[in-house]
Amino acid sequence: MFRRFMKYYKPYKKMFFLDMLAALFISLIGLLYPILTNLILKRFIPNKEIKLIILLGVALLGCYLVRMLLRFFVQYYGHVMGVKMQADMRKELFMKLQKLPFSYYDEHETGKIMSRMTNDLMDVSELAHHGPENIFICGVTVLLSFVYLMTLNWLLTLIVFAVVPLLVIISLVMRKRMNRAFMETRKSVAEINGALESSITGIRVTKAFNNAEEELNKFEKGNHQFVKARSKAYKAMGQFGSSTSFVTDLFSLVILVVGAVFIYKEFNVDYAILVTFMVSINMFINPLITLINFVEQYQEGVTGFKRFTEVLDEEEEQESEMAVSVPKLKGNIEFQHVSFDYETTKGVLNDVSFSIEEGKTVAFVGPSGGGKTTICHLIPNFYPIQNGKITIDQYDIKALSFKSLRDNIGIVQQDVFLFSGTILENIRYGRLDASDEEVFEAARSANIHEYILTLDQGYNTQIGERGIKLSGGQKQRLSIARVFLKNPSILILDEATSALDNVTEAYIQDSLEQLAKGRTTVVVAHRLSTIQHADEIYVIDDGKIKESGTHLDLLSKDGEYAKLYHQQFKTIK
Repeated sequence: MFRRFMKYYKPYKKMFFLDMLAALFISLIGLLYPILTNLILKRFIPNKEIKLIILLGVALLGCYLVRMLLRFFVQYYGHVMGVKMQADMRKELFMKLQKLPFSYYDEHETGKIMSRMTNDLMDVSELAHHGPENIFICGVTVLLSFVYLMTLNWLLTLIVFAVVPLLVIISLVMRKRMNRAFMETRKSVAEINGALESSITGIRVTKAFNNAEEELNKFEKGNHQFVKARSKAYKAMGQFGSSTSFVTDLFSLVILVVGAVFIYKEFNVDYAILVTFMVSINMFINPLITLINFVEQYQEGVTGFKRFTEVLDEEEEQESEMAVSVPKLKGNIEFQHVSFDYETTKGVLNDVSFSIEEGKTVAFVGPSGGGKTTICHLIPNFYPIQNGKITIDQYDIKALSFKSLRDNIGIVQQDVFLFSGTILENIRYGRLDASDEEVFEAARSANIHEYILTLDQGYNTQIGERGIKLSGGQKQRLSIARVFLKNPSILILDEATSALDNVTEAYIQDSLEQLAKGRTTVVVAHRLSTIQHADEIYVIDDGKIKESGTHLDLLSKDGEYAKLYHQQFKTIK
């Protein structure tokens, strides 16, 4: 993991080197004070060299001004380096999320994913900056102070530094406990983010059902878990901090008592050396305290980086190494004995076979959960099938690149997703290089151009989060315009009008019929009135095709389709 973390420093090697160089000079300047203290007490005061004392004081002041500038450099540019590394990690994580399969998003909540991109990476950024800097400055300072004090009195130095192993032992003992506590805290924060994302997104439903109390209860559950997890973390931190503070107090006590005994016994220690030791104690106590405090940051940064790498290590959508790109598909689709299971749901499709000729319209009807939407998801290869084969124009879809396959497929769903932004941007999402005139033409084809022109900002109107400022029919027509602009060979309509009222549905249906002309069209519908003119209708239930034929053929069979039809139109005999 260390090597993996270090690679993010590579683009900023120069800045990292300068940061470490500045840290080195900060440590060296810090060593000057105890050295001058010893010289003044031992030589300059006894020899009454006042001018030299003042001169050295001025020189030390100059060094402190330099150290001030160096600390500014470390604080500013070091943090900038950390933020840039954070941005690189966030970009890598975002790119990874684009490559993950649909199944990943089936199992992971949006809020929890966002927590990894924000909170976790913020802590990783802090570790990236403060980690090497703290270790370098503290390490150099402790080492130099040890060497210098050894030159004054090696025995007293060894006795004082004998307390250090006790500090190290406590750190190692507490490390695992703190690691577990901080990991639990991470998970609880992700839970809260997930609950918040769900609650805020569904705020209108909450208000409609007057269920604010229920949402508060759900939020409080996650909030309580956070308090509990954070309390454990603070308990571990408290035990760690109090124990290490006691050990650092021992340093001062050891110097005072042992130094006094050495003076009394005349063990090559005088008052100048004792005062120098007492002054120097901060040279290695402060770095040790910094390292102790750094343990918390280290644990948060490491747990954040682990959660970051967990996403990076997720298996991506697997495209065949021999995948080919086809500029334009005609749209001859064939399912050959296809079976499919989700991770948590088995037997979704069982030995399903059918074929669709180029330019034909095929509809799938049947009870909810029968497998209709799954078929729509398998055609663009959103999920890998377990058994069987799906071909388009005789190409196994596994042999087609994701880009060329999905470029030839347009999808209009019941739950339309629009991005925050303008109407123009949302339609152009169908083909990013489209001109404004091409966008306008797509809107005309979707019967929404005239409405857009009535808006104050026209095509530059902001539609709000997920198109909240638009009606259901308006959002649906924007999604249709988006597909018109894409101009795919294959069109998938997954219950595209089921959430609309009858008048709006009829209006949208005209747009969909225009969109379907000349394209292979797959329709999933509950309202049978919308698919009566389909070239072929398949009744699917329990993952199997129960019957197929045209609307009139299926009615004459008086089977499953006829039952659905009579139930819907209330004409049961």
